[in-house]
Amino acid sequence: MKIFFATDIHGSEVCWRKFLNSAAFYKADIVILGGDVTGKVMVPIVDHGGRWKVTVRGQEYTLETQEELDSIKKQIRNAGSYPALVSPDELKQLSQEEGAVDRRFTVEMTESLDRWLDMADSKLRGGEIPCILNGGNDDIWEIDAIIEQSPCVSFAEGKLLDLDGFSLVSMGWTNPTPWDTFREAPEPELAAKIEAVASQVPDMGRAIFNFHAPPYGTGLDEAPALDATLRPIHGGAVMKPVGSTAVRDAIVRHQPLLSVHGHIHESRGVKRMGRTLAINPGSVYGDGVLQGAVIDLNAKKGKVARYLLVNG
Repeated sequence: MKIFFATDIHGSEVCWRKFLNSAAFYKADIVILGGDVTGKVMVPIVDHGGRWKVTVRGQEYTLETQEELDSIKKQIRNAGSYPALVSPDELKQLSQEEGAVDRRFTVEMTESLDRWLDMADSKLRGGEIPCILNGGNDDIWEIDAIIEQSPCVSFAEGKLLDLDGFSLVSMGWTNPTPWDTFREAPEPELAAKIEAVASQVPDMGRAIFNFHAPPYGTGLDEAPALDATLRPIHGGAVMKPVGSTAVRDAIVRHQPLLSVHGHIHESRGVKRMGRTLAINPGSVYGDGVLQGAVIDLNAKKGKVARYLLVNG
């Protein structure tokens, strides 16, 4: 069985399209997106009656045609953000009314996710190629129900999913971050969540852990050290481990066949932890590049036959 695993695309539409195409490109039997599916930024495009104004990465644009508008929307989506068409009055309301930005962001994000799932239905032949998605710490709670309702995509959080005799268990929560994101918990609480899913596994020798947080101190969790203002020290040259001790301890204790992770974009790599092969494919979604791992599992022998870190 061949798995394509990627993670942390953070709303980048070009990366989502590449993820869907990966099934055919790598001849994968199943595709898995590990977490942080959605974006974090909404970009207002102000409609001035036949022309539009928008600021993208500090540059202000005036758009005169529908083609220019469509082009800038595509650019915004590919970068992992959500274009929001608003009138001048709506823009004023967004800036002045408490909670208005969050409400509009949720609308734009959920509508985009619905559109993505429609793409998946056509690309993956209506579910003929299994596709598994999970949330990550940056994903809002509203995505869970949307993905659950998809006819061709499986939502993995807290479940045991059978993959042709291998057991996949998933958890999108992470240890605390400086940004106080949605799915964070102290290490003891993470450990309890891990045990809740790990206890479902009948055979750890054929188990796959899909945990968003990488194991602490393994080289799969090295991120730039931050100062008191949350700025990288020496321009990001100083790195430190920021992964989860609960995830590390669970891997060491249970020794699953395979453990796949994300969350820390800079720590693309592979680590052998006893019997377990742990992988973080990393992420450079902002450049429109999809990083992933192609993993061949030998069902008869119950082992990882080969693996390859890829990007494109």
